[in-house]
Parts: sequence; C-alpha cells; structure tokens
Amino acid sequence: MATYIVLGKFTDQGIRAVKVKVGRADLDADRATIRAVRAAIGDTAALMIDYNQSLTVPEAIARIRVLDDEGLYWVEEPTDAEDVDGHARIRAAVRTPIQLGENWTGPSDVARCLAAGASDYATFDVMKLGGVTGWLRAAAIAGTAHVPVSSHSFGEVSAHLLAVTPTAHWFEHLDHVGPILAEPLPVRDGHVTASSAPGNGLQWDEERIAHEVARCR
Repeated sequence: MATYIVLGKFTDQGIRAVKVKVGRADLDADRATIRAVRAAIGDTAALMIDYNQSLTVPEAIARIRVLDDEGLYWVEEPTDAEDVDGHARIRAAVRTPIQLGENWTGPSDVARCLAAGASDYATFDVMKLGGVTGWLRAAAIAGTAHVPVSSHSFGEVSAHLLAVTPTAHWFEHLDHVGPILAEPLPVRDGHVTASSAPGNGLQWDEERIAHEVARCR
C-alpha cells in the first residue's frame, strides 16, 4: 500500500505523495504554499491539499478553479464535511478531484456522499466509521461504486484494513504512537506492511511508556 505524509523528515523514505494544509486568508498565500511544496518534492510526487472545512461553497469553487492548473492530486474537505450537497456542487464546478471521508461516522454516510456525487475519493477513519465492522461495510459500498479508499490515522489498524479493501488507494502515515510501540509501523520505499503479530499487532514499549510517565510527573 502506497503512503502519503506531511512533508518533512520522511521524504527520504521513498514517499511518493505529500499532503499539505492550506486555507489562509487569501488565495495567493495558498498558491505560494503549494508551489513551495511542489518545488521541494518535484514533479513526479503527488501533491494533495486539505482545507479542513474552512471555505464556503462559493469560496471553494472560486479558489479551486484557480488552483486547477497546479496539478493537485486532490482537494480535501474544502467546505463543511456535513454539507454533502455543497461538496457535490464544488465537485461539479472544478476539475481537481475532491476528497472526503475522514469525518464520516458510519457506512450510511459513505453511501449518502457517494450517491450524491460529493467526492471522487474516500478517506476512512476506523474509529469514526465504527471500528473494523464499520470499515468493512463501508469498503463494500465504496467498492461497488469503484471509489478509491485511503486511510486516516490509526495506521497500525488501518494497514490491516486497507489490505482487504477492494479499492485501496493511499495509506496516510501519521506516526502518533510509534515512539511508544515495541515495533513501530515501518515505512520502506514508500510502503508499509501490516504487522504479522497476533491481533492488530500493537505491542506497547512498556519501559518507554514508564519513562515518559515519570518524566512528565
């Protein structure tokens, strides 16, 4: 499964895509950020942007139309995540693909958004979707609609679930718990491999956790 992460120390690990937060007061600032990241990662890596629901629908359409020529892989959550119709309007008005999903709270949200034509790509958050069962049900819906599915957070579990997702796309690498795991999820040549340990593979580094707890007291 290919990975994408925020630009930083991991760019020498074979990462082939980068996602960056945008949404400053004016479009020029967004475009400057996009072009600076593009200059750093080159033309062969995919570049995604995430507005974190910060724009109105008209603002999103206006900005993305200008950014359509920047070669972006997707624009994530340009407006309120719950505004399905608004995202459908945005998607219909721009050329750059739209990405939704990290705030979906169950398979019914997936079905509703895809039926409305609100998103080209989907992102699944295993916690919000309803755990393993919710993910698998949502994956079946996305698979029927031929919509590529990426992951959001909880990488150690998501790696297992993407492996059985029919339309698996990108793995989002957010190393939240790696420093306190006995075996952090490895990234090699831009890919991750799910743990072969029992269950979800999570094994805590108890000594490191004890050290951190003591240090914080």
